[in-house]
Amino acid sequence: MTGLTTGLLPGGLDGLTYLAMGGMVLVGACLQGVSGLGFAMFCAPIAALLFPELVPGPLLALSCPLALMTGLREFHSIEWHTAGHAITGRVLGTALAAACMTVLSVQTLSLLFAALILSGVALSLKGWRVAHSARNTTLAGMASGLMGTITSAGAPPFALAMQHLPARRLRGTLGAVFFIGAALSLVALAMVGRMGAPELWLSGLLMPWMVAGFVLSGRIKFLMHQHTLRPMLLALATFGALGVLVQTWARL
Repeated sequence: MTGLTTGLLPGGLDGLTYLAMGGMVLVGACLQGVSGLGFAMFCAPIAALLFPELVPGPLLALSCPLALMTGLREFHSIEWHTAGHAITGRVLGTALAAACMTVLSVQTLSLLFAALILSGVALSLKGWRVAHSARNTTLAGMASGLMGTITSAGAPPFALAMQHLPARRLRGTLGAVFFIGAALSLVALAMVGRMGAPELWLSGLLMPWMVAGFVLSGRIKFLMHQHTLRPMLLALATFGALGVLVQTWARL
């Protein structure tokens, strides 16, 4: 591991830290491969506390190919009209994020997002059903673009808006959406100087762990039945919102 530390890893990053990062990425990729989302919601709060150099750029750089692989694996199950509305919203949300970051603090925006997501989860548990409509999907895409660009965790709005979709359609559709959405967020981060060569190098070093997690998900995704999917999505949305709060606290 000494050779890895001195020859490959960025300055200040030791081998044990790299292994811990890799384990986190593997679990997050497996979660996303099984349920359609969960990579950033799992990894972002842990990274905010332990590995802040991963947020948001390197995590987004890992989530982009992960989403592409998920979408390709479930290609025939993609709801293209739903994906189109979600991507449209994501584009608008990403552009809005760049504007918001020049007016409001990241902390203020993060607290607002977390409060809205936790409120949505609470309402869902009380019986509120989000209609699977073009309008709601577009709004979820906008919220995802905002959250994903600012915190790297843009999946919670989709967890609420698409919680009643069958598992295969959910995985495929979100794979297409997250691939394009993550790519747009990476462009936005590069434009504001928060995504460069060091972040790309770190994400490249962690790429094998992401691929391993995705491969593992293919072996266990059959365990994801429809009656277990919705509780898992709501749990991941809650974890993601709490993670945003952790990220905000870590920045203070």
